[in-house]
Amino acid sequence: MKYIGSLLLSVFLFFGAQAAEKKATLTVKTSIACDHCLQCSSCGQNINDKIRDTEKGIRKVKVDPKANTITVTYAPDKTNPEQIKKAIAAAGFDADEVKATADAYEKLDGCCKAK
Repeated sequence: MKYIGSLLLSVFLFFGAQAAEKKATLTVKTSIACDHCLQCSSCGQNINDKIRDTEKGIRKVKVDPKANTITVTYAPDKTNPEQIKKAIAAAGFDADEVKATADAYEKLDGCCKAK
């Protein structure tokens, strides 16, 4: 019985801490050239992976190629909008006023580059 009580308390504390974690959302305007980026590992997955690998505290990345936006949910105590925009630029895509880095843009597949 004592074991079950301890287990329940641990589960409660774990989920309570998760719920208390602060989250913020940032939507940036970008330019997505391909029409299949969510199915292609070098396009949409590239954005997701690069942002998550570059920045700590990223919780969710949503790419919307029709609206040309990238929405990022993040922990504001671990990163900030400027750093997220730099991470998107490092993936080869513009992020509002932050332009994609030339090196990252050159590494994109041809379908990801503006025609």
